[in-house]
Amino acid sequence: MTDLGGDLIPRDRVTDKIAEAWIGGLKWNSALTMPVFERLLAADDRDDLNYWLSSRPLDREMTAAVVASPLIKHRLALIEHGRLDVDAFAGLARDPSPRIRFQYAVMAGEYGRRVPDGVPEILAGDSEARVRAMSTLWGLPLHVRARLAEDEDARVRGRALTPELWAHLSAAVRETLLADPEPEVREAVAAILSDGAENLPELEPEPPLTPEERVGSADRFVRRDAALDPDVPTALALRLAEDPDDEVVLALSMREDLTEEQRAAIAYVVPHGYHMLPPWIEERGHEPAVARRAAASGHVLLRRSIAMQRDLPADVVDLLARDEDFFVKLTLCQSCDRAPHELVVEMYAYWHGLTWSFLRHHPNFAKPGLARYADHPNERLRGAALHDPDAGPELVMKLIDDPHVGGSAVKDPRLPTEELVRRLTVPGSAWYAAANPALSPETMHRLLDLAGVARTGAKAD
Repeated sequence: MTDLGGDLIPRDRVTDKIAEAWIGGLKWNSALTMPVFERLLAADDRDDLNYWLSSRPLDREMTAAVVASPLIKHRLALIEHGRLDVDAFAGLARDPSPRIRFQYAVMAGEYGRRVPDGVPEILAGDSEARVRAMSTLWGLPLHVRARLAEDEDARVRGRALTPELWAHLSAAVRETLLADPEPEVREAVAAILSDGAENLPELEPEPPLTPEERVGSADRFVRRDAALDPDVPTALALRLAEDPDDEVVLALSMREDLTEEQRAAIAYVVPHGYHMLPPWIEERGHEPAVARRAAASGHVLLRRSIAMQRDLPADVVDLLARDEDFFVKLTLCQSCDRAPHELVVEMYAYWHGLTWSFLRHHPNFAKPGLARYADHPNERLRGAALHDPDAGPELVMKLIDDPHVGGSAVKDPRLPTEELVRRLTVPGSAWYAAANPALSPETMHRLLDLAGVARTGAKAD
């Protein structure tokens, strides 16, 4: 790391704007040590912008520090963070603020996060009814759920009820719930009984619709589900080819049991934007035979669907990478780790959707040879040149004043030390220079000293 020393940046060069830029850049520096991070937290009471805490990588120790922060805005920022140490994050289950505990209860298991053992029970015992109600989302043991089924709050009672719990409740508790005065509780009970749990005679479940009734239903959602259901015979389902609803026809066209000739004969409409994933691809798209069949289909949505798989056979990747449909290739690059380097770079350069910049994080993006784009008229490709792992300081210096990618060059750890020092006091570059991971912890502390950020409570690096 680069240590700039104590005298290379005179105090008289540090304006308020430069100091603000240093603080902002350091917040995004990937080489932050814990003491520097703690100083930044302490300085963060200067504004209400906490996007950095909900977006930058936070390790377990950093997460714990934010959980312990006295500022509620810091703790709230963690709620929307998708990549946290779940055990440190779980400290919010005991937060002094009911608002934080509620938000944590809602989001504890989102983004595929594991909810640590014991946390649902903590939430289920919360003094706030809305927190107890949300605790039912995250795998409560039956004895805890049974306690909530007798909670004083109707929302909690209603949300606690499940068919599994109903089967374990005593007759007395069931009778009480059946007679509950609150509509939300009675509705929860009725939903359980309609699914076939022990019920009263007047609540006997209706017999299921036959395949013929489903195909002929007046409800378009029933017909759409029938169109996709493999239990509905193919010949019967094909009657829906003339359905007046485009979604029904589209669902029919993506059935697994159709031949390509049958599929091509259906006048389906390809919608703009996202589309439903056929169940057979969602469930078995990882199987090579399923992947090969979908990738070779004439139905563009089947090809786009299989391109969503993270791991695909090499021959399938090759076929999809040469697809005539732009979105098949884009989806492959966004989802599949084996998408070829050249295609990923092409999509990065020419895709204008909001997620274009994420493609630079693809495992096949940064490769030797990207430096050849340093003079390219496409600004994104010039930026891609900085991801060449074999390029040296000369490339960084070549791009440092580029109006589009110069900031990225200033953040590049290959930037020569003397230029990094200079850029720390150049308006427009100071933020990027402070975000450069080549800065040593000592230098980061020096920048914060000059910016007027106190060291109170900060540990030594």
